[in-house]
Amino acid sequence: MGGLFHKLRHPRRCYVVCAIPRSGSNLLTDGLHATRRAGRPKQFFLRKYELDFAAAHNLDLSAGFAAYVRDIITATATSNEVFGFKLMSWYLDDFLGRLRGTGAFGDAGTTDLDLLRSAFPRLKFVHVLRRHKLRQALSKARAHQTGLWKVQEGKTVQREPQFDAELIEQCLKESEEQEKFWGRFFQRIGIDPLRVEYENLCEDYEANIRRVLNFLQISLPRRTFIGPPVTVRQADEISRTWEERFLTERSASQSLVRT
Repeated sequence: MGGLFHKLRHPRRCYVVCAIPRSGSNLLTDGLHATRRAGRPKQFFLRKYELDFAAAHNLDLSAGFAAYVRDIITATATSNEVFGFKLMSWYLDDFLGRLRGTGAFGDAGTTDLDLLRSAFPRLKFVHVLRRHKLRQALSKARAHQTGLWKVQEGKTVQREPQFDAELIEQCLKESEEQEKFWGRFFQRIGIDPLRVEYENLCEDYEANIRRVLNFLQISLPRRTFIGPPVTVRQADEISRTWEERFLTERSASQSLVRT
């Protein structure tokens, strides 16, 4: 009876943070994790990370993907039965295919939304994005060069970044396409996610973390303090110099084309 009562009081709830690289997803998910009430949202379903997550939580990957999905939910949900995870647009189709391929959460006729909510009870969607697309591209280009995708105290660069206009342009186009991909996906499944902008998150971190918690209907104990982010913002003099140079060179190039 006690176990049943516990389940009735704490029905499992899930959410996914939908992101693209350098959108502020680490900043958001680290803040949610730190509350100890919103799961431990990480990229549990990116193939190259699954072995590490399985080892960390003593899970048996040989049991198949459906078992891994169920087990990682159980292993990483917080005491209030909340499970969170993060998805990048570039492997969403692979993830959906693997879910469907198990046969445990739906079949060929099951819609993507029903498939996801079968695997992740009461799933809600949070979309983290960045208003300033060029700065996002600059950050991505720099991360490609330095190897630092998450800037934290104590982490060092693999090599010093160098201005590369072609790489920045490529990152800008990739980011635009990846954001369009999420837009098409949300439209297809008929979902209007909670949108969190990186710039707002940086401006008022606590208020935006609480906004997401409210959307997820997660309550915090009274007087809970939400501390400063552990992720360090990458923007600095290099970023500002690169932005000015890129805009200047692009403007000059466009002027030559027009003449």
